[in-house]
Amino acid sequence: QVQLAESGGGLVQPGGSLRLSCVASGRIYSINAMGWYRQAPGKQRELVAMISSGSSTNYAESVKGRFAISRDNAKKSVYLEMSSLKPEDSAVYYCAASPKVGLPRTEASYHYWGQGTRVTVSS
Repeated sequence: QVQLAESGGGLVQPGGSLRLSCVASGRIYSINAMGWYRQAPGKQRELVAMISSGSSTNYAESVKGRFAISRDNAKKSVYLEMSSLKPEDSAVYYCAASPKVGLPRTEASYHYWGQGTRVTVSS
């Protein structure tokens, strides 16, 4: 199986930046696409960004221009650089991994999930 471990969350003021990291372990050869989701209290879990093994990317409209996803294919790690953070970005952020070659079309395409790292944007 695959295990995913997120890190990098914390408390940051509006306008600040954070870098989230996710490291995969176990049967990492099962992984191709990776992504980040987030869930805020009272909200559904939503896609933040995804990246294929070929480094094609897709972002939620709410984070375009502010967040950047990247990866290390050899290590099966994925990163999320977050800048110009807003209070509405506050959520638990989850790393996810998929066996799909190319960009996953649905959340169900992600077979492996981390336990989340909390991001709080507040003054």
